[in-house]
Amino acid sequence: MPASRRLIINAQGILSNPNIALAAAKAGTLAQLAHGPTTRIDQRALADARRSGLGAINVTLGYVAGPSDARTQTLSDLRDWDAFISNHPAHLIKVLSAQDIETASSNERIGIIYGFQNTAMLGDDASNVANFARMGVRVMQLTYNGRNQVADGCMVAEDGGLRAFGSEVIAQMNAQRVLIDLSHSSDRTCADVLHQSNANVAITHTGCRALSNTPRNTSDATLRLLAQSGGVAGIYCMPFLRERGQPRVQDLTRHLEHAINVCGEDHVGLGTDGGICAIDDLPTYLHYLAEAAAERKQSGVGAAGENDAVTLFLPDLCGPTQFSNLADLLQARGHASSRIDKILGKNSLRLTLAVARRLRARLSLARFGEGYSP
Repeated sequence: MPASRRLIINAQGILSNPNIALAAAKAGTLAQLAHGPTTRIDQRALADARRSGLGAINVTLGYVAGPSDARTQTLSDLRDWDAFISNHPAHLIKVLSAQDIETASSNERIGIIYGFQNTAMLGDDASNVANFARMGVRVMQLTYNGRNQVADGCMVAEDGGLRAFGSEVIAQMNAQRVLIDLSHSSDRTCADVLHQSNANVAITHTGCRALSNTPRNTSDATLRLLAQSGGVAGIYCMPFLRERGQPRVQDLTRHLEHAINVCGEDHVGLGTDGGICAIDDLPTYLHYLAEAAAERKQSGVGAAGENDAVTLFLPDLCGPTQFSNLADLLQARGHASSRIDKILGKNSLRLTLAVARRLRARLSLARFGEGYSP
């Protein structure tokens, strides 16, 4: 089955066109570019996303790290995304339920799933989970790389896991049918949450630590526990797929296949943590990547394994053909079409159904293939 006919869900990704910033940097006008989560999503970015066959994508909005006020930034980003989707009805749909993913895919539009990569914006009040859920947030990652009021991230040396307040947040996320995302979390945080949560959990963008021993990747023990609890691990296209050197598509397939062997094919998906548009000027990109990596390291939000000489995408799997090329490669490696369907989208859809079952009508999977039920 061609990838264009498959349901494709990127469990964590980017829509913006990186060439906008690169062109401005070369012209010396980078400081003049408008800031905001949607300011670099142009017609090329939208066209490339549609060409790729993308049905839905979990985009990061709100506070992640840095000196800005977490709540103020998050509320601003929510307003920005709401306006942007409203202004592009022919291209985008705000995803509040699994039914919205079906609607987007059926109409060749892209479902936008609102997701956090931190919970700092909750402050010390767990009821804010409900407030943000009412605004459309469907995924909340507990921590970034460091420590917050909820839990410890993967770069914390003395891993304390989930806080008492974090347990309150987990209960609220379960009650509000918000998907818990354990990406960037510490080992103990993952174990604590997987034992406490009453709903399915995701690790939307990660790799396998057994293949590349870096903190951003996930251990086999955690992957097994995730699968046993009904969750899904999205494998990314990031530098952490290898301990040294530039990862390529064969590294992605190694991690996908290892995760399938550990978790089973029903618990592995794709969360590229990258964009759709290809980079037009790689030397300029690498120059500014080095600056960004140095800034992240200095500010203390970087992760072990970040390398200013390694691209944040796979050079041989990028641009709007990335999903179809991956499907073809997996098929050539002997993976059944049904398994490829699960990796590219059906497993993430099943997880969405399991977590948000009370929202709107249930989604029939018949149009995406037989023999698969939530």
